[in-house]
Formats: sequence, structure tokens, C-alpha cells
Amino acid sequence: MHLDLKGPAGRLEALVESGTGPPRAAVVFGHPHPMHGGTMHTKAVYQGAKGLARIGCAVLRFNFRGVGLSEGTFDQGEGEMADYRSALEFMAEQFPGVPLWTAGFSFGSWVALEVGAVDPRVSTLIGIAPPVTREGYTWTNTLASDKPKFLVQGDLDELCPIKDLWAFYAKLKEPKELVVIEGASHLFEGKTREVGDALEDLLGDYE
Repeated sequence: MHLDLKGPAGRLEALVESGTGPPRAAVVFGHPHPMHGGTMHTKAVYQGAKGLARIGCAVLRFNFRGVGLSEGTFDQGEGEMADYRSALEFMAEQFPGVPLWTAGFSFGSWVALEVGAVDPRVSTLIGIAPPVTREGYTWTNTLASDKPKFLVQGDLDELCPIKDLWAFYAKLKEPKELVVIEGASHLFEGKTREVGDALEDLLGDYE
């Protein structure tokens, strides 16, 4: 279902996927960097959302400000975090009493993890190819959080080498899980379906 959200910079273009019954969780899924072609239609975002929908989640994908039909202009992450909080507010209102999860891919995973770590309504954090070594990204909230964290990474990621992600992962508090997809680059070219499968496997039996 296509819809428009009210964001701090104006309209936010969004999509919600959900099944017929009550969802097991309401998820907001953030996309990659707006200045590098990231949108809510990026393949790994699409497949990740599909994987979460398959296990009974209601999943909202949306375009950050200045992307697609969303109003506003890129704001170096601060405005995008505000956009993300607006999307979380929408899902909390639409699905009262349902667990809230935050998810994202690349830049979107930074936004999702940092926002979700400090929102008391959010119970679970999901990051796909988090850019943990990129300049300008701080992970203070994520590293301090004891909420369950689920990460998916390609072993050939050229922006965040797998050894650096393992070092970051070692600093995260429990509980946490990491799935490494063999032969996958940062954008998971040719492997995007495996992103959805990994989330389905990680969270399918998760309570």
C-alpha cells in the first residue's frame, strides 16, 4: 500500500506491506545514502522487507527527504533521523501494542540502529551492511544498547570490510547475531534475495 507520511520537512513517500492477520512486529526500514542513489526501492531494501513480511511483520519502507516524491533536501543524517522518527511514530500509531523493530541498509542501517537504540518503544535492531568504518558516522547509541541486534553483511563488502565489521560486532552488547553472505559486495549484487532469506532465518523463530 502506497501512502504519504507527514515528515518534519514535508511529505514522505512510503510503502507498507503487511499480511492479513495481526502483525508480529511493526518494522520501519531505512534505505541507503540519498546522495548515492539509495531509495526505498533499492533491491536489498526491497528483498529485506519481503523477508520480514514473510515472517509476519508489517514493514514500512519510505524515501528520506529529497528522494523520490519525499519533500525536503538531504540533511547530513540529522534530518534523516527526524524523518525516521516520524515513520516510527506512524507505525506505532497504526499498530498499537505491536512490537516495534527498526531496520535499515547501509546509511539507513546507521539511522535505524542509532534511532532505535534510544527509543524505548523499539525492542529490536536490524542492520544490513552497516557502514561502521565510514567517516562521519557515530555509533554511540548502538554500542551502548542492550537490545537484541541482528546484522547481515557481505564478506566482499568493499565499503566496510568484513574484518572491520567483526571488530565492531565484538564491541556490541549481547544479545546479537551476525549472518555473513558469501560472495556478496556492499550492494549485494546478485545476492539481494539472500538478504531477505537471512532476515527470515534470523528472525523467523525470534520472540
